[in-house]
Amino acid sequence: MSQTEIQSAVEDLAKKISADHKDETPIFIGVLNGSFMFVADFLKAYEHPCEVSFVKLSSYQGLTSTGIVETLLDPPENIKGRTVIILEDIIDTGRTLKELVHLFSNTNVKEFKIATLFYKSEIYNGEYSIDYVGIEIPNKFIVGYGLDYNELGRNLKEVYQLNQKHMINLVLFGKPGAGKGTQAEFLKEKYNLKHISTGDLFRYNMKNDTELGQLAKSYIDKGDLVPDEVTIKMLQDDVEKNPDASGFIFDGFPRTTAQAEALDAFLATRGMKIDATIALEANDETLIQRLLERGKVSGRTDDQDEDKIRNRFDEYNQKTAPLKNYYEEQGKFHSVNGIGEIDEITHRLGKVIEEL
Repeated sequence: MSQTEIQSAVEDLAKKISADHKDETPIFIGVLNGSFMFVADFLKAYEHPCEVSFVKLSSYQGLTSTGIVETLLDPPENIKGRTVIILEDIIDTGRTLKELVHLFSNTNVKEFKIATLFYKSEIYNGEYSIDYVGIEIPNKFIVGYGLDYNELGRNLKEVYQLNQKHMINLVLFGKPGAGKGTQAEFLKEKYNLKHISTGDLFRYNMKNDTELGQLAKSYIDKGDLVPDEVTIKMLQDDVEKNPDASGFIFDGFPRTTAQAEALDAFLATRGMKIDATIALEANDETLIQRLLERGKVSGRTDDQDEDKIRNRFDEYNQKTAPLKNYYEEQGKFHSVNGIGEIDEITHRLGKVIEEL
């Protein structure tokens, strides 16, 4: 998108907002970091009295509907009874917007409006009305004019669509003993996919005492469940560390419908999606024998007690049933026979992937 097209859209927004608010002094709130170029050009085009401020949200922000809210730069204090207009660089799923609305919900402003330069209408959740839109764009990842890719490209004067190769992103399901880990190893080598196991992510972050590891440990030490948004942030970091991967295998996440929705929302912000969920199916009795044999070698106590194994199966059934419905409604759920030789099962999985 050319510099001329962008400037024209910015000027049109300034004219529309000016027509509605020329008789007052609105406060424009830019959302950092992405909006800094847009706000600067917008203010140059806005010909009436106004004030400007900025807010900045934490990196955990906008990942789930119940995300951790940490404001790194507070909204101004003098907004009571004033008209506040948010200036966003881009609105896609609306996750960040939700938290912005909450941020100003108890401030007693006269009027609260939302303006965005770029708008991905096809993936916006529609929870809040957007008052002013500059340019509607398709659900493609763009960079430039303040928008970044891994913090690069913000200084580009024009906007570019990121040249992304076709990716295959999979969610792998399976009861304990179904062979998910073994098959994930084969699939990642065959298709150049990155295998992301949430168990491995937690162990890595906690062992290396990362900020996310410390956060997860703080919940675990209190006996609480680690919030979904912390796990999603770990996934996000791992995805962004592997830009050359041809796709990802998500193993151990999602486990609930809310987590599946959060994963979809995160991937959408990167111009990605889940292409298929594959369940390795096997009857319980066969899997119990596998696990009991494995327990003799691994020493894992939960692989040596049949009652504990059946309890794990019951928990899997309870959690996976809603997920199966969620992905079936999207036409993305595939069931694969998990009984047979390892290479036979790999071949069955490969057939599903190659049909995508």
